[in-house]
Amino acid sequence: MSINPRAVMLDRLPLDRGDLDFAPIRAEVDTLVCHDATAPTAVAGRLAGFDVALVNKVPLDREALAAADRLKLVAVMATGTNNVDLDACRELGIVVCNCRGYATPAVVQHVTALLTALATRWQDYDAAIRRGDWQRAGTFCLLDYPIAELAGRRLGIVGHGELGRGVARVAEALDMEVLVAERPGAGDIRPGRLSFEAVLAQADALTLHCPLTETTRHLFDADALARMPGHALLINTARGGLVDEAALAEALRAGGIGGAGIDVFSTEPPPADHPLLADDIPNLILTPHSAWGTLEARRRLVSQLAENLRTFRVGAPIRRV
Repeated sequence: MSINPRAVMLDRLPLDRGDLDFAPIRAEVDTLVCHDATAPTAVAGRLAGFDVALVNKVPLDREALAAADRLKLVAVMATGTNNVDLDACRELGIVVCNCRGYATPAVVQHVTALLTALATRWQDYDAAIRRGDWQRAGTFCLLDYPIAELAGRRLGIVGHGELGRGVARVAEALDMEVLVAERPGAGDIRPGRLSFEAVLAQADALTLHCPLTETTRHLFDADALARMPGHALLINTARGGLVDEAALAEALRAGGIGGAGIDVFSTEPPPADHPLLADDIPNLILTPHSAWGTLEARRRLVSQLAENLRTFRVGAPIRRV
């Protein structure tokens, strides 16, 4: 564009908790209007008159995009773009750019924390001490919950991109064997990978880092969970829809798998009757889609957004989807 564009940010929260400086973004636009959140019914009205939409999770459907007659760029404030109708953007000539790799250290740290917490049963022992179980036992230690060493175990990685590779490096440092799964249903298996089915059957723990598509939705359904070893752990910091959450709750109750660490849900925030919020599910740790959210990661995200705006403005957009 020959002039600085007018930009609207549709969902400032939770990107900014009052601890970010948007000056790098403001330097690339003529106007920046920020909304904390935007209801679906308000999207079209808030896009009117703006050249750029900065959006995290607000859905941008065909109807809203078609009504936004000035819109030239959708700058996604995340990596995933499943909330944006990409086909409509192509047809309407709207460029879509996302942000990539900004949260790798944060997510790798979170995955490692969930994995080690489940293996060592941190949450169970914390609760046991607070209940007085250790005090009543009268012994110098309490070993009511089985503790597993990660060294020598197999970690299956589903999605071997930036995040999957980062987790693999830490797993190898923990002396784990890394098994990389080929795309489910792929006819050919690339060198260094195993079929999804083989990883499912062999891994002592599985971590998910693939996008949510029609192919991967409910990739971990009741059948897939049943094919995992009974002691296996499942970590999901990718997208909630990859896992059939009701099936996971039942698998954990029945001892079909050994535990799960879940940072993402099919509906966010989850409703009160969500199957994973029941209080009778053993060895389950839930976190509120917070794996990505360190201050350092959010600062890197702001820097990438500014780069995306600057390169778009001069006609050479980067990180184009």
